[in-house]
Amino acid sequence: WPQKGGGMRLARFNLNGNLEVAAHFNEGWYSIQSVLPSKNCDVLDVLIQWPEVETEVQARFLANELPVIDSNAIPSLPFQPLSLRDMMLSEIHATNAARGFVARYMPKVLPLVKLFERTGKTFPALKPKPIWYRQPLYYFSSHTNLVTDGEEVAWPSYSDDLDYELELAFVLSKPLYNATPKQALDAIGGFMVLNDFSARDVQLEEMRSGFGPQKSKHFVNGLSSTVVTADDILPELNQLSAKVTINGETIVETSTADMKHSLADVLVFLSKSEKLFPGEVIGLGTMPGGCAMENGCWLKDGDEIRLTIDKVGSLTNKIKKG
Repeated sequence: WPQKGGGMRLARFNLNGNLEVAAHFNEGWYSIQSVLPSKNCDVLDVLIQWPEVETEVQARFLANELPVIDSNAIPSLPFQPLSLRDMMLSEIHATNAARGFVARYMPKVLPLVKLFERTGKTFPALKPKPIWYRQPLYYFSSHTNLVTDGEEVAWPSYSDDLDYELELAFVLSKPLYNATPKQALDAIGGFMVLNDFSARDVQLEEMRSGFGPQKSKHFVNGLSSTVVTADDILPELNQLSAKVTINGETIVETSTADMKHSLADVLVFLSKSEKLFPGEVIGLGTMPGGCAMENGCWLKDGDEIRLTIDKVGSLTNKIKKG
């Protein structure tokens, strides 16, 4: 049994049409639905009541009273997010993605960029805007169009360039308003793997509109079926290894090391004169090298993509056109 107050891996499975919340012990999944006050409870309900629920779950587990989840059970979305914000916290990603964008969509400008960067300096236009260094930046994505582990991702009909983005995300389990740093961290319920799919050939024109990303982002997002409670992740937040695998081939290995703003600073900023609520999901932005715009490995019809973050979990989806 994990140390009291330590991390716990939670998920929700579809068992013959019934959704059941489960916890992971000894390399297996066990239903904890009987511990919860109603059949309609999801993983978010558990996080909100954690660690009180932990005491009862531990007692039932040690008494061999928790049913084992069949290995053929279908993973389900752990909860329905109330909203989905996505940050951009990595300067390496921001700069390299901008450079990749120039190479793919503005090839006439690329020689100028290469000529300048022979000096060993980054081409100024590739770096984030000054506001990015002063405060966390984010956009609201669609929290309703979500797939989870094992589900297909439908290629958007209006795009030829479908990209993936390897991200760590967390969900709030407490409300926040004008939060202190301690209140901010205490409100983080658990962490997940997020795939922020992007229609890159649509994105530039939308960004130039001044309204931010729209159809380039809102068609789908991937969210892992597993959630790991915050206490297990926060101490190692800046040293989690991660990787992207496509059709079994490792495309890139990276980590969470390059984050400009801390999680406390992110939530202090987001909650400034603004109420935040349990169930709101916040992505921390793409890790360095974690998208095709950076690494050059673009998705194709029929590809199976798997994102993995150490100690958090993984997310696997198959890409399908039509």
